[in-house]
Amino acid sequence: MAWLFLLVAGLCEIAWAIGLKYTEGFSRLLPTIGAVAAMAASIGFSGWPLSPCRSVRPMRLWTGIGTVGTAALGIYLFNEPATLPRP
Repeated sequence: MAWLFLLVAGLCEIAWAIGLKYTEGFSRLLPTIGAVAAMAASIGFSGWPLSPCRSVRPMRLWTGIGTVGTAALGIYLFNEPATLPRP
């Protein structure tokens, strides 16, 4: 069950990172609410799997899901360059 929560937290991490682009500097209300809700959900869903009684391994997975997913969607949605180093 902890791994499912961690996967959902990682997907929420991607949602808020991509959602920030659509807020246009927090000037658009609905995308701003969505991004903030995704931030809260990401932290909420990661709370149990990342509790102190567990190992640091889930933290790496959560970070990896967020990083890879955000980079892939940035390339796909916003035509960002797929080369290293990325700006």
